[in-house]
Order: sequence, then structure tokens, then C-alpha cells
Amino acid sequence: MEFKVGDQATVLDGELIRTLGGESILIKINGIEHNVRLLKSSTDEMEFMLDHSFHYAKILDWSSSEIKTIIDGQVLTVKKHSKLTEILEKFHPSFSKGENNLTSQIPGRVVSILAKAGSSIKKGDAIVILESMKMQVAVKAHRDGNIKEIRAKEGSTVARYDTIAIIE
Repeated sequence: MEFKVGDQATVLDGELIRTLGGESILIKINGIEHNVRLLKSSTDEMEFMLDHSFHYAKILDWSSSEIKTIIDGQVLTVKKHSKLTEILEKFHPSFSKGENNLTSQIPGRVVSILAKAGSSIKKGDAIVILESMKMQVAVKAHRDGNIKEIRAKEGSTVARYDTIAIIE
């Protein structure tokens, strides 16, 4: 799989070779194999060893076209390849559209945000209103819980399957 990092002209070739058991995988980047071992992770951050070096990464923004992260203090934007999400979901379930992630089923513009972080919500409560093709559609909670984070911003555009909010 090829992917592009930020505005660099260089395109990297990456491949998931195999899982090594536990929290380790073997990857190949530009023909060189690397061992990656996950040490600690949460919804939006992780600590890992790449070969024998420790690294800390935090996801700043996640959309259907790119992932903006901060890795070891440096901001890094990776333009997503169509199979990148599939590969990340196989290795690390928190990257998936898991049970805590409320996702958009349609692309659209965020017209209104009805819930706030910390709000207690019930299944079926409208969290965000999207406008798509001159229609307004409510994105409703898929389960009871508390809003941990609202990732959508009023006036912004979301793609299909983008995470709108995280429900705990």
C-alpha cells in the first residue's frame, strides 16, 4: 500500500507482514522490515516501540481522507489510502468504528451540535444535525451513555463514516 506523509513529495510503500503475537506486528516500509509493539493505548493516543525505539502518538484529527497526529512532539499528517483504515482496524480495534464511536452515515455539513461533552444521553437522542442535499438529517445516539468528546465542529464538513462523537 502506498501512502503520502504531509506535503512531502515522497510516497512511502507500506505493508503489514504479519502479527507476531501479543501486541506486536511486523511491518515493511519501503522494503525494510520493522517490529512494532504496542505498549499502551486509548481512544486517541498510544505508546509503542518501533524496532527498539520508544514513541508516543496522539490522534489530533481523523477524517475519511487523512489522519493528523502528533508523534514524539511533531505534527504529522498522513493522507489515507482506501485500505489504511481496514489495516488499522485489524491490528488495533480502537481505530475501528467501535461501539463508542458515533459515526456519520452520510456526508454533509454540520448545521448544529445538540450535545456537549459530559452530557448524559439516551439511545435515539439527536447529537448533531447534518445538511446534505438541502435536507437536514439528525445523527442519533446508537446507545445510552455520556458524551466523552464531540469531534464535529459546526460549519465543518464530514464524510460518510467520519466519527462525530465518542460515547462512553
